[in-house]
Amino acid sequence: MRIGNLIVAASAASLVHAYPTRDIKKRGSGFTWVGVSESGAEFGSSIPGTLGTDYTWPDTSKIQVLRDDGMNVFRIPFLMERLAPNQMTGSLDATYLKDLKSTVQAVTDSGAYVVLDPHNYGRYSGSIISSTSDFKTFWKTVAGEFASNEKVIFDTNNEYHDMEQSLVLSLNQAAIDGIRAAGATTQYIFVEGNSYSGAWKWADTNDNLSQLTDPQDKIVYEMHQYLDSDGSGTSETCASSTIGKERLQTATEWLKTNNKKGFLGEFAGGVNEQCEQAVEGLLSYMSDNSDVWMGAEWWSAGPWWGSYMYSMEPTDGTAYSTYLPILKKYFVDGAGASTSSSATSAAPSTAAASTSTSVSASTSSASSTTISAVESSSTSSVAEAPSTTSGVVTATPTPSHPAPQPTSNSSSASSGAPTSSAPTTLATSPACGYQTTVTVTASRSTAAPSSSAGAVAHYYQCGGINYSGPTTCESGYTCVKQNPYYSQCL
Repeated sequence: MRIGNLIVAASAASLVHAYPTRDIKKRGSGFTWVGVSESGAEFGSSIPGTLGTDYTWPDTSKIQVLRDDGMNVFRIPFLMERLAPNQMTGSLDATYLKDLKSTVQAVTDSGAYVVLDPHNYGRYSGSIISSTSDFKTFWKTVAGEFASNEKVIFDTNNEYHDMEQSLVLSLNQAAIDGIRAAGATTQYIFVEGNSYSGAWKWADTNDNLSQLTDPQDKIVYEMHQYLDSDGSGTSETCASSTIGKERLQTATEWLKTNNKKGFLGEFAGGVNEQCEQAVEGLLSYMSDNSDVWMGAEWWSAGPWWGSYMYSMEPTDGTAYSTYLPILKKYFVDGAGASTSSSATSAAPSTAAASTSTSVSASTSSASSTTISAVESSSTSSVAEAPSTTSGVVTATPTPSHPAPQPTSNSSSASSGAPTSSAPTTLATSPACGYQTTVTVTASRSTAAPSSSAGAVAHYYQCGGINYSGPTTCESGYTCVKQNPYYSQCL
């Protein structure tokens, strides 16, 4: 998920039932997986943060609703800094790991697959990961915890961006090697690419990833694609009713040419007729090419999304009633849950997570994993990392406008979810990454939108490192510092 010009999330909520959903007949999609990302554990700029205040875990009772609907894969984003808080090669935090494993077990016990997603953009504690050996060790340690669960899929990292392309190749290969060295030999591995893993830029940007090797031959190339004008996933408006198919065509040809398999790890559209047609066109095109496309995951569900325009959280998420019937058309035959209780039995508890081990102050709260991502249609300037395989490379990107931030939701206390009081701060990482100023096209302003007299509108950026736009929020809202790079009108 990326950042750009926004329409306030509240306006999306008013459109939930604006367009009647057309009668959609089930078709044999040829897919292996269709599901949704489940956000929460990657939220918040505070490291390690407090469960229920800075971050949350997915509500497994709501996941069970989606299982009963027919989804069979759920992507679980988490932060590397919370799981391995002291250093990438260090021991894992016992409480965060326990909660992650409980969530994974609850989902896989229901018969669904879980995609483990370090939501870090190729960064650790705010700096580009340059040590392939450290990254391999991290993945060997993590994969060792899940090696016996054949329904776990490993996603090497969310949305690498503005990195030397050879480094992205090396990090992906290191992750594959570490996972297999841990004894996780039966699971699929999803590899992501540079430029926010965007499908529409994949063939030009990530061509060298065809060189990746896996002794188990279970590499799947995870791409992301949004349908608004700049591909950022921040507008309810889609570029056209056919844009979904159009933006996947070159990636599809790349997969076919290189004899590879692909998976669309993030996609979404606004609740309106044009976007519905675009999403249907995207899924139909993927289904027609299911010899290379193994499926797709909607962005996003989770208990703190509130009125976020793409929320798939059952049953009142803004996009749920409109897009679930469209997605159902492509669900995998026989993938529905056989029981309704297994997914709620092992959810992490707030009490347990509240005892999470604290980390040293050297772990930066400015981690790039807590800043929203942008995928621009322009050609990005790559911030090259040194070729050394040790240490980290400091990166100081400038975020653009944020996606709507998650809000507290009383339903998070329902069966199977952590119970907690409403968060005192809003999460800063529901979207995926951030944008450097070099990727902004000349036709698009990087200044925060204003409602009147230069005042910044609700949900938009009002401050941060390298930010030069307005800093005064419109009446009723305050500029709140989320991290050194990003302040927001809330």
